Amino acid sequence: MVSFVDIVSTEPMSEVIKSAFDMDLDVSGGWGYDVDSAISISSTSAPLTQTQYTIASMRTHIEMSMTLPADLRYGGINLQELSRDTVTEDTQRYERVTYQVKAMLESDYARFISEYKKGYGTPEFDMATHFQQREESTLIREIALWTKL
Repeated sequence: MVSFVDIVSTEPMSEVIKSAFDMDLDVSGGWGYDVDSAISISSTSAPLTQTQYTIASMRTHIEMSMTLPADLRYGGINLQELSRDTVTEDTQRYERVTYQVKAMLESDYARFISEYKKGYGTPEFDMATHFQQREESTLIREIALWTKL
């Protein structure tokens, strides 16, 4: 199984987000891997669920693409929320959101896109086989994002 390294940064999370994604988010704390690194969202103009999704997506892109050598990078990264629950530890409340992440190696992703563009609409292109092979090449993992409430 493939494992990815948690983000470790000496810079505040908001500065990493600004530098990597050119987005201003009023956040602090850690990257939300667990209670100890839970994210504090001070303010947001978007609904909380959308902001959480955005942060989880950014974190996943950093882990699975931006910090890896070119031949190990993943593309076509998609997240889908599976569940959310509230957890209380001591007197602090947290929300834990679990996402399913689907992605494939960038090289495979590029190859499948090229094959699809070349083959679509031709009699010899077997779309069912193409999508079966894409599914077989897809990595599926679950991640949790912890936010202080």
